[in-house]
Amino acid sequence: MEKQTLKDLPLEERPRERLLHYGAENLAAAELIAIILRTGSSNRTALAVAEELLLKFKDLRSLAKASCAQIAECKGVGQAKAIQLKAAFELGRRVLTSNPVQAPVIKKPQDVFELLKANYQDLDREHFKVVHLNTKNQVIKVETTAIGILSSSPVHPREVFKEAVKSSTASLILSHNHPSGDPTPSREDILLTNRLREAGQILGIEIIDHVIFGDNRYVSLKEQGYLSI
Repeated sequence: MEKQTLKDLPLEERPRERLLHYGAENLAAAELIAIILRTGSSNRTALAVAEELLLKFKDLRSLAKASCAQIAECKGVGQAKAIQLKAAFELGRRVLTSNPVQAPVIKKPQDVFELLKANYQDLDREHFKVVHLNTKNQVIKVETTAIGILSSSPVHPREVFKEAVKSSTASLILSHNHPSGDPTPSREDILLTNRLREAGQILGIEIIDHVIFGDNRYVSLKEQGYLSI
């Protein structure tokens, strides 16, 4: 009899499709195990085999502690799949025990300057970058949302906040460069900053500063009093 696979399940019940649609964190342990197993036995899907594994070992922690030989004894698993599971558990263990790299913390505009100055060096067009911060003001990521033509950088709120919403960003710091080398904010810079700040208030994502880069110097709109309170 041909082995049953996850493709034999209805589309909305397939673990891989559910992971893509809902995210890995919303899948049951059996579904995650089934994705690793890929195929089941001659008359059961990988999901059914995964459920039996959890029943046999009582819980996920006991399964993780089991040896390859013990896991392979379960019908529909075998040595190759047992090795795959042990490798997945080991990767998870290493993630938990690894020493995380401390994310930069932004406390003042100078920190933004130090973080991004190399990125803005020798550019002949305006690059609009957004620094994503968590609730502790640690940098999550830096994203380029627009590249302008010489002296203009077309920036739309949709592009600025799209990734912030996906990443559950707590606050944003805006930044861009003036290719002329003079970081003095223009009227357009100030208007854009406050327009984005108003959009952020609606979304619950605070714009805490806008730092403009020039030749080895910068201007913080917050320090200059341009950012509306």
